[in-house]
Amino acid sequence: MPRFFISAAHKSSGKTVVSTGLAAALSQSQDVRTFKKGPDYIDPMWLSAASGSPCYNLDFNTMPEAELLALYTSRARGDIALIEANKGLYDGVSLDGADSNAALAKLLKAPVVLVIDAVGTTRGIAPLLVGYQAFDPEVNIAGVILNKVGGPRHESKLRAAVEAYTDMPVIGAIGKHAALEIGERHLGLTTPGETGEFKATIAKIAEIVGGSVDLSALRSIAASAPALPMATYAASATSTKVKIGIARDTAFGFYYADDLEALKAAGAELVFFNTLSDARLPEIDGLFIGGGFPETQMAKLAANASLRADIKAKIEAGLPTYAECGGLMYLCESLSWHGETHQMVGAVKGDAIMNARPQGRGYTRMKALGGIWESGTEVLAHEFHYARVDNLREGTNFAYEVLRGHGIDGKNDGVLAYNMLAGFCHLRNSEATPWAARFVDFVQRKRLQ
Repeated sequence: MPRFFISAAHKSSGKTVVSTGLAAALSQSQDVRTFKKGPDYIDPMWLSAASGSPCYNLDFNTMPEAELLALYTSRARGDIALIEANKGLYDGVSLDGADSNAALAKLLKAPVVLVIDAVGTTRGIAPLLVGYQAFDPEVNIAGVILNKVGGPRHESKLRAAVEAYTDMPVIGAIGKHAALEIGERHLGLTTPGETGEFKATIAKIAEIVGGSVDLSALRSIAASAPALPMATYAASATSTKVKIGIARDTAFGFYYADDLEALKAAGAELVFFNTLSDARLPEIDGLFIGGGFPETQMAKLAANASLRADIKAKIEAGLPTYAECGGLMYLCESLSWHGETHQMVGAVKGDAIMNARPQGRGYTRMKALGGIWESGTEVLAHEFHYARVDNLREGTNFAYEVLRGHGIDGKNDGVLAYNMLAGFCHLRNSEATPWAARFVDFVQRKRLQ
């Protein structure tokens, strides 16, 4: 399948906006499939909305190379694939670059298109590109997109420098536009659902980016990628075992596409509900509340007292429940941010407090202590939260011992109560951590009791 890898010299170069515009522009005539490197929920929302198909995350730190390659090839089933990097091309956790964007590009044999933030530079772009090309000659840097260009004169100087000192083609030059400024906050970009008329927003981004980039040249770059061995996957189970309710709205939306597919494959029917407007939970056998931005919606969440009461009563009656990060915060007794405190569900006996600085950030490694549906194995996950939980009851049971990371208290994560597991760390379904099947099996066993 034709494919290309969008990367940059550093973060905040405009990769996601450019990738969103390219995905939307290309999808007007092609079936575009999108992928995002690393642990990220928000950028995939933009890419999915732009392409009209799920966006999948490719993360060395939760999957080995063979599993990553299989995930990519099993989902890359359209006309062209766009893979977006995180941070810079050579950035990663490992000093040797084994988990870098460059390593992923080489694994996927994907030609790289560099998005260069051109603010404040002209001739200086040349040594930057020469250095990036020389640093790892095995990385195929096949083109350059100039971003945030100041005007025609600025563009001509940049193009002249790239042409004189490198063999990289400039396939696009994108000027500064207010329409390309997607808002940012403490967890990154705002989500598509928060931008109002997000379809119009994406259409405008596609118009600007698509009109500034040579899409034919981009397609040619993508077509130069060599073939990869294809893998298959089970899209769904043959029969439904249980119904699992999933919170999805402007407060909660952090879910990996392949995790949801894994729940379906294990026999779950996914029933989505809105925590801001639904008065009661739907008829379900289990509950999954992922991460998101409950702090930005806490007044509305608090105002929906009937749903909060229904969730609390059903959890305390034994409804199998899994909650991550924002979901944990929602299940606490209260949530405080910017001097305001609002009542939440109350199934977790503690209070969520938002802080000015991250309380936990990065990859985590945990030992599962065998609580409810998790087995006693080592779990690789990630966390990114500005919240902490205060006033947990003495003797609170936890699902995990944190070996690397912070979790809830620096030592533990995953509050266990009733049939509920609620923690700050985000799990990723994988061969090593098949949490989706374990959760579905647990829900089914409880339903049959």
